Amino acid sequence: RHRCPHKPTRIYDNGQQPCLTTEYVEKYPKYSNISPPRSLKPKQEYQVHRGKMEGITTFKSDYLPYDIVKRPFRVQEEHKPKTGEIELGTTYQKDYNAHKIQPVTLVRPLERKHTTGGKLDTIPTYQDDYRSWEVQRREPSKVEHIYHPPTEKFGNSTTFQDDFVPRELNPRQSFKPPCVAKLSDVPFDSTTSHRTSYIAHQLEPKFIRSKEEYKPSNQPFEDLTTHRNDFQGLPGQLAKSCKPENAKVGSNAHFHGVTEFQDRFQPWLVSLPEVRKTKEYVPPPGNMDFNSTSHLDYVKHEISPAVPIRPVSNGRRTNAPFQGNTTTKEDFKAWGSCRQEITKKQEIPKPTGRFYDLTTFKSHYIPHQIIPAQSFKPVHAIVPNSAPFQGETMYRTEYTPKKQETCPANYPSPPGYVYVNTDSQGHKFFRQLTPEFSESNSNPIPKEVAVLS
Repeated sequence: RHRCPHKPTRIYDNGQQPCLTTEYVEKYPKYSNISPPRSLKPKQEYQVHRGKMEGITTFKSDYLPYDIVKRPFRVQEEHKPKTGEIELGTTYQKDYNAHKIQPVTLVRPLERKHTTGGKLDTIPTYQDDYRSWEVQRREPSKVEHIYHPPTEKFGNSTTFQDDFVPRELNPRQSFKPPCVAKLSDVPFDSTTSHRTSYIAHQLEPKFIRSKEEYKPSNQPFEDLTTHRNDFQGLPGQLAKSCKPENAKVGSNAHFHGVTEFQDRFQPWLVSLPEVRKTKEYVPPPGNMDFNSTSHLDYVKHEISPAVPIRPVSNGRRTNAPFQGNTTTKEDFKAWGSCRQEITKKQEIPKPTGRFYDLTTFKSHYIPHQIIPAQSFKPVHAIVPNSAPFQGETMYRTEYTPKKQETCPANYPSPPGYVYVNTDSQGHKFFRQLTPEFSESNSNPIPKEVAVLS
């Protein structure tokens, strides 16, 4: 558990090897060179498939194409109605017998009113069994504690007052330089590295590129596109139409036979409709009044036609004064209005007498004498005792002093050890003279101990 005070100052050599001497290396020596177990985890690398890829998938292997055969068309049979009459009787009409049902009467009992004119003068069981008892109030057994303030003055000092000694504060001197700009007496030199090192060179004239003239191509324009190049049309015959020819089936010969229409519809003698004569118009007697409700109620006003407000064309100006009269100005005339006065409430008269500052709290409050509560805390007084103090403890009775062993690193040459060597960091190694026997072998094994000087 000794901690080395030497720091890696490298005073012996400049090697970069660290100190590998530990307690684990001393107790567990290194055996033959055994490499750690090899990891069987596959590397995360893309493995290229060397075989040839077959273009057969599960869909291609499971779903084979079959020849599609059209479903045969079934000719619908012609409906032939059955002869005879239809029997419309059902099992319900056959088995069910109709009965005459009367309306159901209500079985609710009649409402009876149990009312008597007499007075109920009985005592219930609750009032008879549970009677009120006269319970006396218990007196409180609390002892009144009257507080009596102490007459002596408190003069005990606290631990803070005993331990703390007031001292004067001595502020530290600030070594911070003052934040004040130092003015120099030397005149300002405006020379810079750019002004001293920069040499002005004359600029070359700007290159102006001449504008090229457009020269049309002498070759003809090729307007052949990829669509025209790839789809040039396949040679073939046009599809023949299966539509029958619209040949006129007829004859120019006169028809001499009799048709069904001619046989059934014979010409009948039709009388001409009678012409109804219109009655002559007889005007009503008297004069006709052409006045209507609109003519009677409507009042005609003399209105001049609206003049179009067109801008003056060709810059013609007139010296006539501008007529600014409008229908709004004529119909809506401004009325003389005055601002309404503010309605003020009646002011409260100010008091003239003296302010009487007696409140209800001051008039009704009665001061009482405060009686502080008595403290039952025991008096912190030291009671002297003539008996001797029993300071015996379990540690004093059972503790046995042991001899203190000094660390062998404190000796320049520790007794019982032989010097071996010194490493690069200044650690001295010693070998113990007394051999230790292991449990498996009887041969002595020398133990090396690192002692720091």
